[in-house]
Amino acid sequence: MKKFSVIKTGLTLLLAGLLLTGCTGVPDNVTPVTPFELQRYLGQWHEIARLDHSFERGLTQVSATYSLREDGHVKVLNRGFSEENQQWEEAEGVAKFVGPVNEGRLKVSFFGPFYGAYNIAKLAPDYSMALVVGPDLSYAWLLARSDKPAAAQCAEFYQAAAALGIADQDWIKLQSCE
Repeated sequence: MKKFSVIKTGLTLLLAGLLLTGCTGVPDNVTPVTPFELQRYLGQWHEIARLDHSFERGLTQVSATYSLREDGHVKVLNRGFSEENQQWEEAEGVAKFVGPVNEGRLKVSFFGPFYGAYNIAKLAPDYSMALVVGPDLSYAWLLARSDKPAAAQCAEFYQAAAALGIADQDWIKLQSCE
């Protein structure tokens, strides 16, 4: 009976590990950007568009601010305005590299040991705009340094998303591109 308990515990741990790592994977047709320089990526980003998901539903004026923590990981501060509650909401988390530090592939946690994939699929050479996807293409964000990025740059990034399989009509567009 003891042997069965050890096997059961081992299988449970293996399954839990697979489930947790499955949330930090990279979609098949996505290659995280390289070279990637974290220092250039730090700072505030405005959410231009996102795919619908429950944890940001109803929020507008969303921003993400990334800063270096003392332990070398990245502090993530997400902020958005809830139209329903008429107040600002914030969530603080931590991001860690999954692979090499020169690759735009991180995992982010807002809830203890549970991490989600943060794969930078496209990044402007001047770090002014980024296309970020999760472990699959049901999670995606278009981020920009400016809350009103150039229309041509937005079009380029929406085209890159479409090439990955994200339809234009699926985006929730929070900011207009000028």
